[in-house]
Amino acid sequence: MFAPKNAFSGFSVNDLDAAAAFYRDSLGLTVADGGMGTLRLTLPGGAEVTIYPKENHEPASFTILNFAVEDVEAAVDALNERGVVTKIYSDGDLMGELGTDAKGIMRGHGPEIAWFKDPAGNVLSVIEA
Repeated sequence: MFAPKNAFSGFSVNDLDAAAAFYRDSLGLTVADGGMGTLRLTLPGGAEVTIYPKENHEPASFTILNFAVEDVEAAVDALNERGVVTKIYSDGDLMGELGTDAKGIMRGHGPEIAWFKDPAGNVLSVIEA
């Protein structure tokens, strides 16, 4: 019988120290030693994600983490103040006509959303929820 007692996700980075600093200092999340050379990232709500180093890391071609926020514009302003760049797509980069504004926020096509990258190039987002 398949009866897991827990589940978690993980993703790779090319620099564990840079990832720890970004997730802890720029995003304000809890980052702990995950054992065996990994990090354990605690997300809002309590879920945990394993971050592991990978020598030949290639950034994911999709959004690996979405942070639900009440006000995307306020979240973008706070991220920008911390040095996080949210304008990572040029007009037309997103599915044809779906572009982002000067702050990197896509508006008018479902919930407002803005994407940004961690130091390893993995894509994250803040999304209105």
